[in-house]
Amino acid sequence: MQQNSLVFERELTRRARLHYLLYLPENYSMAERVPLLIFLHGLGERGDDPERMLIHGLPKVVRNGHELPFIVLAPQCHSDTTWVLQVDALNALLDEILESYHVDVERVYLTGLSMGGYGTWNWAASNPERFAAIAPICGGGSWLFGFPQKVCALRDLPVWTFHGAKDKVIPIRESEVLVKALKECGGNVRFTIYADAEHDSWTRTYDNPELYTWFLQHRKK
Repeated sequence: MQQNSLVFERELTRRARLHYLLYLPENYSMAERVPLLIFLHGLGERGDDPERMLIHGLPKVVRNGHELPFIVLAPQCHSDTTWVLQVDALNALLDEILESYHVDVERVYLTGLSMGGYGTWNWAASNPERFAAIAPICGGGSWLFGFPQKVCALRDLPVWTFHGAKDKVIPIRESEVLVKALKECGGNVRFTIYADAEHDSWTRTYDNPELYTWFLQHRKK
């Protein structure tokens, strides 16, 4: 029986649909472009109810009445997937926000916690040209998606990453491996370890005004 070598080719498309929360600062107007800060939530907030996202991270900060000098975009990941598989949908959403709001395209920032920390590393490494700085929290990068080698794509992007030393959900080694690889590539990375923290290394991070000051110091090169 003969075995033939053949080629299949067909253009495929898919529909992207994401719920999201959007915060506009009090000084938002069409007269001045505003920085954009994107937040990727963790595993427990997946679904199709944006209210679930209000318990952690930037949506919680905004809910508690803190004013931020950014447009804050918080998309919600579907319950049957993860952020590392949604880069195309996230890029499409970002394009939509850039078209619809008066965003300073030189100051688009990305952050996320836990699953969103993985998503932050992955999206930024896949599209480093889209961001001015990133801050992954208690995340990492899977070898299935080319890490830690893939992290070298971030060598020219400012990175500030955070992790709890006692984290048993996502061990601190997940961040350590990427920080080490990025430093070896000549990357600009800052690593904050909370010696007493377990998995929740995000509450004190997002409550710290220094994080937002750090973001605003950076523009896309």
